Amino acid sequence: MSTAPTPARPMRADARRNYDRLLREARASFAAQGTDASLEDIARRAGVGIGTLYRHFPNRTALMNAVFQEALTALLDRSRELAEADLPCTALVEWLGAVVTHAGEYRGLAHGLMSASADETSELTGCRTSLRRAGARLLTRAQASGSVRADVSIDDLLQLTNAIALAAEESPADPALADRLLRLTLRGLKADPADAPRGG
Repeated sequence: MSTAPTPARPMRADARRNYDRLLREARASFAAQGTDASLEDIARRAGVGIGTLYRHFPNRTALMNAVFQEALTALLDRSRELAEADLPCTALVEWLGAVVTHAGEYRGLAHGLMSASADETSELTGCRTSLRRAGARLLTRAQASGSVRADVSIDDLLQLTNAIALAAEESPADPALADRLLRLTLRGLKADPADAPRGG
């Protein structure tokens, strides 16, 4: 008996239209109201019932995950571009700044990504895993160049970027806060020349 998984059937045209409308309305609602926006309102604006929304997205986090996919793709593409940069530390810092920016696009997303680090069942775990893998490559390269401390982990850096995005959410009157906090925090990344290995 075959154990190969049954391939997922493609969506019918009407189901695809409903999915696309729900995603478009969710993106707009999350941007305007945060990720705790009413799912009933999102369904209503998409012209479908709440049952249709739940058939496509079984919970709020699944909908957040779908909304974040476009930004996730952009972050992964940017990490690949930066992987060959001449200045590995600068490349890492630039990418972390992009993560902060994207996490701050939807109020509540940074909290969701942070929570996913402790909940393997979260729909956002896949997003976080992809970000972790991409960031780890940039971090390893920066550490190999001697410009970033060896004891820095990508998990710590992603938690810091989410914390900065959360802080920025709470201070909308200070649009420069995220950038200041990121630069202040990343000063601690630099390798101390005193810790460099000495020749015998």
